[in-house]
Amino acid sequence: MGVPISQMWTVARYVLGKKLRGVERYPLVLMLEPLFRCNLACAGCGKIQHPTEILRRHLTPEACFRAVEECGAPMVSIPGGEPLLHPQIAEIVAGLVARKKYVYLCTNALKLEECLPDFQPSRYLSFSIHMDGPREEHDAAVCREGTYDIAVRAIKAALAAGFRVTTNSTLFDGVDPQRFRTFFDELMDLGVEGMMISPGYRYEKAPDQDHFLNREKTAGLFRRILGNPQRKWRFNQSPLFLEFLKGRWQLECTPWGNPTYNLFGWQRPCYLIDEGYAATFRELMDQTDWSRYGRRSGNPKCQDCMVHCGYEPTAVAAAFGSLKGFLATAATHAAGTETRSGVAERRAANRQSVRSSSSSNCRCCNKPSPTNRGLGKG
Repeated sequence: MGVPISQMWTVARYVLGKKLRGVERYPLVLMLEPLFRCNLACAGCGKIQHPTEILRRHLTPEACFRAVEECGAPMVSIPGGEPLLHPQIAEIVAGLVARKKYVYLCTNALKLEECLPDFQPSRYLSFSIHMDGPREEHDAAVCREGTYDIAVRAIKAALAAGFRVTTNSTLFDGVDPQRFRTFFDELMDLGVEGMMISPGYRYEKAPDQDHFLNREKTAGLFRRILGNPQRKWRFNQSPLFLEFLKGRWQLECTPWGNPTYNLFGWQRPCYLIDEGYAATFRELMDQTDWSRYGRRSGNPKCQDCMVHCGYEPTAVAAAFGSLKGFLATAATHAAGTETRSGVAERRAANRQSVRSSSSSNCRCCNKPSPTNRGLGKG
């Protein structure tokens, strides 16, 4: 796993403490959105579709600190929008590091190089770089050419300056599994600490509605990508969650595991579904009808969701909170290979993927995607 021992120990101690005290619902990661504004308009994103007056606003550092203290989660993820557009983001990060929170600042890296002098390297801070695949696939996903090369330069600069660097990749229907395996090799060769991967969520307001994965396609795709993994691959995720993505471990969503705080307050019920806001974290936890969410509830918005923010908390709780989960995590982490039948299954699925991908178009402009323009050999 691409997670420092000190961070794993902090999380394990936190989860076990909650279990021993009989706490049923508790947060693992606070999703802190200090603004919605972004310098990209990705086709699969539903987070930036707000009126201009909302996009111009941002949370104050004091509001961010109150939310962090109110929530109490050991980790804080700062998505957006693009957090580096916030005029006081360095102050916010410094305040969270001083509180010994493990911070993942999620960024598309367009401004990262110029902003690096504003931050101090720390074991509590990681830049989580948005990388949606190899160069052509990434640039198509974010609807702007050249962003992949900018991100790679920023990763190298951040690593050279002594910062922790991870990546996060959102996968959609039609991607080439073999190219993503090569992409993982390239990220490891760059020296990133770990990779985070997740299928995209079908945001109702996302411009592109044609390339979101359903549950069956998600499992098939991740079996092809993650089958027979390279030993050098390091994922910044629980092994049980990766098994879940492949359809080989059953998890139920923990919608309160990654609560979201943004300009409007505490978002109900989770980072992905917007059904109103609570004024306080306690109100969010105590007055939300959690039985209405998760696949088991029958809620149509939850049926195809396999996104990390809902299921990673479940996987972590299973790994640290039960003997069965701990043993399964250890076994999965130690194996690192798959059976002959698994290899054969992945190869057959890859051949089918190549045949079916010829009809997929770019999500931005509806033109043939990079892998269909003869660019899949790079």
